[in-house]
Amino acid sequence: MTGEIKMRKTVAMCLLAIAAVAVNAFAGAEARMAGKIVDSVTKKPIPNATILVVSATAARNFKQEFKAEKDGTYRILVIDGTIPYKMTFAAPGYTSYEEQIKLRISEVMPKDVELAPAAAAAVAAPAAGGGGKVDPAVQAFNDGAALYNDQKYADAAAKFQEAVDAKPDLIAGWEALARASLQTKNYPKAIEAANKAVAVDPDEMDMYPILYTAYTATGDTAKAAEAKKKMPANAGALFNDAAKLINAGKDADAEPLLKQAIAADDKFAVAYYELGMIQVRAGRNADAKTNLQKYLDLDPSGKDAATAKEMLKYIK
Repeated sequence: MTGEIKMRKTVAMCLLAIAAVAVNAFAGAEARMAGKIVDSVTKKPIPNATILVVSATAARNFKQEFKAEKDGTYRILVIDGTIPYKMTFAAPGYTSYEEQIKLRISEVMPKDVELAPAAAAAVAAPAAGGGGKVDPAVQAFNDGAALYNDQKYADAAAKFQEAVDAKPDLIAGWEALARASLQTKNYPKAIEAANKAVAVDPDEMDMYPILYTAYTATGDTAKAAEAKKKMPANAGALFNDAAKLINAGKDADAEPLLKQAIAADDKFAVAYYELGMIQVRAGRNADAKTNLQKYLDLDPSGKDAATAKEMLKYIK
């Protein structure tokens, strides 16, 4: 009897140890980035986009190309998140965008990228040759886009404001102004600009997350709730929010977000893993077994595969 009790205690300690590893799954050296690549003018997703990732330090020799999905979404995973990387976003017919980025090891780093159509680069060409006149709204917008990409958000917002003042029906200008204003935490201006964009085209779904964030920041919970209902499902963003809650020990709050992430993208393997581990910690072994197995089916060689396999040996 004593031996049996001792064995059970040993198994229980193993389970707790494995669960602890799961809670700190984001504490390793791996790093992730996810987002969407869209047309800077139409704000529509760009299919066939690529992201070339190259180590930005001589101490490492890493080079890999990642491909975006048809809807413009992408996900990047690097094994060594301790070093910076040079990332080049490109697509046929668009001017490529390059940036050196240091990823965050503890979470999925969100980053949306806007690529300018290659034809837009010729907009200023007539003025340079003296043979034409540049639309002041277009010029202000392009100047603002360059400032935004340099992370000079306040200066970019001023240029976008100049663009919409010159051309009030320039929806791309209102959208850009909303984004830049959100970056500078000018929430009233972000709300005004986003609503202007939605008034021109109610299907501009990217504006609703901005409205939700800005209304929440200003304390308008009713308007925030309205905006949230219209927000498109984003598996990466939902998973990122869930990961923060898991690391804070709030499994119950994280679980519905993981289920929403899976509903938005049923191939999002790591979401099944984290959901399964939450269910293990809650003692819901049948559900845990289903989700951990689904994770292994989708990503049999994933970074958490060994832990998932070990856990499946203990849950019945």
